Amino acid sequence: MSQIQTPQEALLWALRDLEEKSFKLFKFHLRNNCLLEGKMLLARGELEGLSPVDLASRLISLCGAREAVKVVISVLRAMNLLEPVDRLSHICLNDYREMYREHVRCLEERQDRGIGCNYNQLLLVTRLNPESTDLSACPLPEQELDSVSVETLFDQGEKSYQAPPTVVLQGSAGTGKTTLARKMVLDWAMGTLYPGQFDYVFYVSCREVVLLPAGTPDQLLFWCCGDNQAPVKEMLREEERLLFILDGFDELQRPFATGLKRLSLNPMENVLHRLIRREVFSRCSLLITTRPVALHSLKSLLKQSRHIHILGFSEDERRRYFSSYFADEEQARNAFDIVQRNDVLYKSCQIPGICWVICSWLKERMERGREISENPSNGTDIFMAYVSTFLPPSDKADCTELTSHRVLRGLCSLAAEGIQHQRFIFEEADLRKHNLDGASLDAFLSSMPYQEGSHTKTFYTFLHISFQEFFHAVSYLVKEDQSDLGKESHRELRSLLDEEKEEENGEITLSMQFLLDILKKETSSNFELKFFLKVSPSLKQELMYFKEQMKSKKHKRAWDLEFSLNPSKIRNLVKGVQISDVSLKVGQSNKKSHDRKSFSVKTSLRDEQKENQGPVVGKDNTAKTQKETSNGKGREMEK
Repeated sequence: MSQIQTPQEALLWALRDLEEKSFKLFKFHLRNNCLLEGKMLLARGELEGLSPVDLASRLISLCGAREAVKVVISVLRAMNLLEPVDRLSHICLNDYREMYREHVRCLEERQDRGIGCNYNQLLLVTRLNPESTDLSACPLPEQELDSVSVETLFDQGEKSYQAPPTVVLQGSAGTGKTTLARKMVLDWAMGTLYPGQFDYVFYVSCREVVLLPAGTPDQLLFWCCGDNQAPVKEMLREEERLLFILDGFDELQRPFATGLKRLSLNPMENVLHRLIRREVFSRCSLLITTRPVALHSLKSLLKQSRHIHILGFSEDERRRYFSSYFADEEQARNAFDIVQRNDVLYKSCQIPGICWVICSWLKERMERGREISENPSNGTDIFMAYVSTFLPPSDKADCTELTSHRVLRGLCSLAAEGIQHQRFIFEEADLRKHNLDGASLDAFLSSMPYQEGSHTKTFYTFLHISFQEFFHAVSYLVKEDQSDLGKESHRELRSLLDEEKEEENGEITLSMQFLLDILKKETSSNFELKFFLKVSPSLKQELMYFKEQMKSKKHKRAWDLEFSLNPSKIRNLVKGVQISDVSLKVGQSNKKSHDRKSFSVKTSLRDEQKENQGPVVGKDNTAKTQKETSNGKGREMEK
């Protein structure tokens, strides 16, 4: 039995191990079971004349090895022969683990095909005081941080926990949470991460899980495996050997955004909430990624957890990123020189997502032969520079402004509708409603195919949540009627203010942060010049009223923690990060001009900087085709 490794061998062993009387009884139960389930596998005459070897071969030829083993298990269970049932289940589960690992490798291989790559290290830190989960609870110069490795995230150390471990990986928009989550799954599948610790590591995109038509715990596992026939019962026999990675808790229906409109809770979102509360799969391990804005809501669901903060790139890694992004060495040097001369740009490049925005903007300006005269004073200026550069011009020179305005308004109204209803995935009908053509807007939108029955649908997301929040903020400034904000906008802004009031000392929404920055005098003038817009004085006055109200509230901004660390502190943290720690694998495609706007990143746990590659395999079924939309493809810029 110890040498048996495949379902075929296990099936033959189980049938040959039966005594003659038991084998006759087995064939009787086999026929009865098949009749009850409506399966006519073998006629009575065929069964009577078959030996164990012949029966095993016949069953495998009729329904495949895995299905044949399931049939045999059900018959043996009916005969109350539990010992061979346990052995067969164990063999099948081992075989399925390998199939699932291969499935994970296949998905990642498909996503990374044709991408040139390099490695960029990320910084993960925790507070030396484990009792405090808020990394920004006290002034950072006085705060002691310690670097953390991915391999030790689920080590309990000297402290023993009664419940299975839950790790919360928090970080502002664009710091690399999705990339890290995806690569952890891939490295487990390659056998280089958590060997022998977890039988299954499942990646769940909180953004994309809403596409599932059903909302049951079993359906979640089917979706994760890409297989509607996954052996769920066998998997759950040892729940403590399962790891779920829930990516993007902040993109679930926001219980913390009480003033915004939203649809009823999606059934699968309800399953995820139950999973976090340990009401289902209670003995599994959990890793949850989130932006700080949702931490208060998440903490109310958790019993105990370990909090890790992802800080982004070190100084050396920023330079290496530019070298990997720009295929032309001289272009890379020129771009990095521009960034180094501006403190805001240089500091912003600590955030991988913003670093990508800056590189994309600089590269496009250089290739167009345009002068780079901008001098950004904050992150909002950087997003404005990118958006104004990539807004599509009209074919007719005299209509450029009108075309840019139409696209800008369409993107703003789409983003605002999504934020108001907590939606991050859009159908083609949504784009048509806002006069947008997804195929021509790949600088702002990412498309993904999704199998729905026998039909394939195309869904769209903003390249990253920060773009959606930026366009949401701009939506207040680009209204057709600028006489006033209107009742609807007043309600929206009031709800945002109420939200900030409830989360006193918390992080403000990115939309509000962008809006407050744009309302600054210098940025406001820059906004009007870049987008050929004139914001009416009455509209400005109303918005300034909300800005003044925000001044009286204590709040943190996105990237406050990352930007508050002085260079010497970051260098000390880098010294504590070992070669095996997490790193980013950053790709810049050079195939077509529009491909330059695609951001593809893969993290890697390195072993002497050698990369493991998995084979490309194919296995067609509905669940798998649907799952191919996942693994963070719609959250590309955050990687």
